[in-house]
Formats: sequence, structure tokens, C-alpha cells
Amino acid sequence: MGSAAELAAAVLMMLGFPCLMLAALVPSIPAFAAAAAVTYLADHYLHRKGSYLVSRLSKVRAGLSIRFLIRQLLLILLLARLSLADNLIYYGAIACFIAFYGLQAPHGALTTLIRNRRRMPVATRNVDLASRIRIPDAPPRLLLDRPAEKMLHLDLAAVTGILAGAALESAAVGYTGIGVTLALSILYVLALVPYVRGGKTPPKAEKVLAAVDDWLREYRPETVLYFSGSKDSAYQVNMWLETMEQLDTRPLIILRERVILQNLAPTTVPVVCVPGGVHLMNMDLSTVRVALYAANVGKNIHLLRVPTMRHVFIGHGDSDKLASVNPFSKVYDEVWTAGRAGRDRYAIADVGVRDEDIVEVGRPQLAPIRTWQGVPGDRMPTILYAPTWEGWDDNPGNTSILLAGENIVKRLVEADPAVRVLYKPHPFTGTRSPQAKAAHQRITALIEAAAAERAADARFTADTAARTQAGAELARIEARLAELTGGTERGDEAEATRDGLVDVARHEEIARLRAEWNTAYWRSFPDWEHRVITGAEPRLYDCFNVSDAMVSDISSVVSDFIASGKPYAVTDSAGLGVEEFKRQNTAVRAAVILSNDAAELDALLEAVRVPDADPLAEDRRELKRYLLGPDEPKSIDQFNTAVAQLALKAETRNLGQESRITVGGPDVELADALPGQRASAPGDTDGAPTG
Repeated sequence: MGSAAELAAAVLMMLGFPCLMLAALVPSIPAFAAAAAVTYLADHYLHRKGSYLVSRLSKVRAGLSIRFLIRQLLLILLLARLSLADNLIYYGAIACFIAFYGLQAPHGALTTLIRNRRRMPVATRNVDLASRIRIPDAPPRLLLDRPAEKMLHLDLAAVTGILAGAALESAAVGYTGIGVTLALSILYVLALVPYVRGGKTPPKAEKVLAAVDDWLREYRPETVLYFSGSKDSAYQVNMWLETMEQLDTRPLIILRERVILQNLAPTTVPVVCVPGGVHLMNMDLSTVRVALYAANVGKNIHLLRVPTMRHVFIGHGDSDKLASVNPFSKVYDEVWTAGRAGRDRYAIADVGVRDEDIVEVGRPQLAPIRTWQGVPGDRMPTILYAPTWEGWDDNPGNTSILLAGENIVKRLVEADPAVRVLYKPHPFTGTRSPQAKAAHQRITALIEAAAAERAADARFTADTAARTQAGAELARIEARLAELTGGTERGDEAEATRDGLVDVARHEEIARLRAEWNTAYWRSFPDWEHRVITGAEPRLYDCFNVSDAMVSDISSVVSDFIASGKPYAVTDSAGLGVEEFKRQNTAVRAAVILSNDAAELDALLEAVRVPDADPLAEDRRELKRYLLGPDEPKSIDQFNTAVAQLALKAETRNLGQESRITVGGPDVELADALPGQRASAPGDTDGAPTG
């Protein structure tokens, strides 16, 4: 249901309609008017919030149009119960609502037609299509933003007028309301008509695709990041955007779903979203030599079929989960892993990926993570608790939140000497399991209570002036960020494609301001204050950098944190035992292993307080090299080298094919042009031997 306000609105709306019927039967005009007002307001609020209830009602034949129709029928019933069945206002109301619903059809048809005609076969960002084709402005948002809801709400004038006319016994008042509703409805329909004409619609698909190909021939992309997935998987491509920006070759990002484009983080790299498989397969990608894939999905086949480029699985994280050794990976020419551990995983899994096809390239995304230099003497240690979510099944090893979370937090907030606790849960926490959601809420309450208790303790003091200054700095940065990022949304997909060229100076300023925001955020509260951190900012890596140790679960978070060299603990929630847990999970071999009562946390805290006596320090250094590769050369340099070498292999193959065609003559050329078929030799009929 969402928030408490949404729940209240839903209850009011559901109770409002029985009250409308009761008021109509009594009959009572004031009661009917009050109940109608409640249903109008509640319905509008739920639609504006995109409430889950609204979509569920449409599934059980109680959608928006039905709710409005029921309210209007009950108004007719009210008039009949008021003995107005022989009055002209009664027949006027019936005629009004019939005409009103008659106008819904052309209105719906026009809005659908406009959207369909303005839907581009290819949507882009940072691609100059405006100089190649004419893309007109989108219709005003007033016309196409929630149009069905707006059209239906135009009956408000008629309902108000009819109720007022019945109360005042004035047909003129009722007819005035009816006239306003019908006039506004007709005007709304007429306002949409110009936007279905040729001058108001983008070019046809053939011209758009030709313009994209023209741009591709001019830009000549060399390395493509290809991605397909659901709305919730956008993070998997977002994590590679900065790496793509740092490539030595000309990059291009190809997406397959519009919803991914809508959730794509800002980037300077050209982006092409091609929902149609046929359109993608006909696109001119002849200059591309390397294709990178961040996820194993069925739509990958549409690009994998292109032999002139080499195909690489780069994934979206490095962990011991089964997804890291998916058998599908053997369809790629190469699989790139962070370090030796990824290579060994495939060898152990024996899923068909050959060792010579695996290349270790490090993790370019980990560059922002700073190496630990010990706890500064002027502050207490900071421990980050960053559990993963509950997953799609009820495996107790998925997350520590359910069985160990509260024990971990209690021991940390009660630690002596004291430490600061940062709690940053996975954004999906509690989305599937009510138990996980409840545990998360209890952990949050524990941390907030401990923070309040510490704030009231005279031993903990805060520099009020510094906090005030940091707060002012945060407000300044947020205002500037809002100024830079606000108003950038275009009217629709076509307009966003036309105007989607990035302003590099603005992009760089936003990146600088986000870094400044992060610094100001950590200065805006005392360095001893416990904190629950949710939302996109501050980012997980920013939390890594201000922490001295971390407690987490089996996930890529652990592998990433190892880049810092800091002590860490991982919870064996499934109770496998230390040796078996380490055997199954490479990333925990240098960790303090916690049982569900978290009694082993003292060992982690001791490693933070006395780094020189940390028995796992050397193990962490070795594990870091094993999982993530060497520190030198830098990961981005390793990545660029791997791209260059694979591009050379692709070019060598293509030159070989050209030579073979030239030497082999027309029969070979025909066979190459028609994969799966061979040219007919003399004496053959339709490629089959005779005789």
C-alpha cells in the first residue's frame, strides 16, 4: 500500500462508495456531496502516488472508468429518490453522462495514437539525430500526463452543478454544470487533434533508423556495452558507465528496454536503446570490434550472432554466488574476471568455459575505494554493517538480518571501547519477506535509540559551529544540484532523443558537486553518531571510505570491500561452520566468521584497535591479489589493454575472412553471405547432389 497516507486514502475511497449509495437512498444531498468529495480526493491522491491499490482495482473490474460511472449512476439514483424523475434536470443528467462517455472513446483513441506515433523505434542519448531528422516538440504535459484521469475528472462540474441545482431547485444551475463538463470535454478532444498530424509527429521508423545508421557511420563505434534486463537491474549497467567513459576506444552503449534507458545514470557515452530485435540486427555496427555483456539474458543472442566482433562477458559483480559461473558464459569469446579467483571458479564449476578464454582485468569500478591507513587518533573506529537482502528463496544463508542482525548491532552499539555504527542495508531488503522487513525495522530502531542515548551523554560532544557550516554547505550544494539536474526531463521519448546531447561542462560540475556533497554530508554530524543510511546517497563506496571495518554477508559487497584492505566479518547465518564456510566462499578466507549470536565480533574490533596485532592482515593482502588482481598496472589500464588485444583478434579474423573470400572466388563469397548454406557446385540441384 505504501505510506500510511495512501492506506488512509484507500480506506476512505472504499468506504466512500457505500456511503454514496446510502446517501442516494436516504436521500440526502449534503451527505452525497460529502461522500462524493471524499471519493474524488482519495481517488486522485492514489493515482498521483501510483498506489498499488489502483492497479489491483483495475484487475478486478473496478478500474477508474467504472468508479466514475458508479458515482454518476448513484447521482441519477439520488435524483430519482428526490422525486425529480419527471424533471428536465433528470433527463439532462442522463444525456450528459451518455455524451460524456461517448467522448471518452475519441479521447482515448487520440491519446493512444499520439503516443504510438511519437514512440521512436530507437531512443538515444548523446547521439546527434536533430541535425539529421526533424523531431517536433512533445505535446504539452497538461494534455498527455494521466489523460484518462483528467478527462474523467471533467465530470466534476456536471456533478457539482446537478447537486447544487437539486438543492436549490434550479434547473439552470444544473444545466450550467452540464454545459461546462461537455464543453471542456469537447475542447480536450479537439486540443489533441493537431498532434496526430504529420507535422506534429516524428518521422517514420525507416527514416529514424537510417538517421541512426548515418550517425553510426560518422561516429564509428569500436567497443559496445550491451545490456538487457528489468527496471530493477539498471544498476548492473550503471556500474560500468564510468569505465566506458575511460576507454581508449570509441564507446557505445546499446540497451534493449526503454525502462533501462529511463533509469540509466547520467553519462557522456552515446547510448542507443533498440527494443526491436529486427531493428538491432539491421543496424550498422560494422566498425564495432568488441562487445561487452554485463548480464546473461536471452536477448544477448541478437548481438552474439554478429561474427565481425568479439564478445565478452564482464558481469556485474564478483562473488561466489552461482551466477558468477553461469554455464551460459561459454557462448562468449572471452570471460573477463577481476582476478585469479574468477578463473578458478570456472575451473572448479566445469561449466564449459575454457581457461584460455578467461582474462583477468581487475575491477575498474573499485578505483574510488581508498586503502586503509588505520584509525585516525582523533576519532573512534567506525564499523559498517552492510547486509545483503533476503533473496528470492528462504535460504537462511542469504542474509544475516533475520537471525543475526539484531545481535550484531547490539554488540556494536554496546562495545567498550565505543565504536560508531553505520547501517546501510541492501535497497531490496524487506521487499519479499515480511520477516526481513520487520527485522530491518527493529535494527533501525536499535541504532536510532543508541544514537539518541549517545547524543544525550555528556561524554560525547559536538562542534556545533562545524555542523552548522556543513549543513549550510549541504544546502548550497543541493540547491545547485537541483538547479543543474532540474528541468532536464523532456516531454516524451522522441523529445528526449532529440535533445539528449549531454552538456559535458554540466556533467563534470555535477560530478564535482556530488563529491563535495559527500564530504559535507560526513561533516554534518559528529563522527561518533550512529547512523542509518538508506537511499542512493551516500554511496556504498563512500561508506567504505569512512569506515574502519565492515560486517556483511556473502555478496559482491564483500569482494569490493576487500579492495580497501580493512578488517571485515561475514556472518555464517546458515551455520555451515568456519571451515566449510571458508571452503565454499573464497571471499571469506580472510574474514572473521560470525555465528548468529555474533560473539566473534570482539576479534574484528580488536583488529581495528590494534592493527599491528591483526592475525588476518597478511591473509587479506593475499586474498585481495587473488580476488581483484594486482594493484599495478591500474585496473582501467588492464581493461583497456584487454579491449585492445581482443579488438586486434577481431580485426585479424575479419581480414582473414576477406582474404578467404577473395581467394575462394564467388562460390565462397556466396557461402559466406548465406550462413548455413553452400553454393551449388556444377552437377548439383538446389545444393543437393544428383544421381
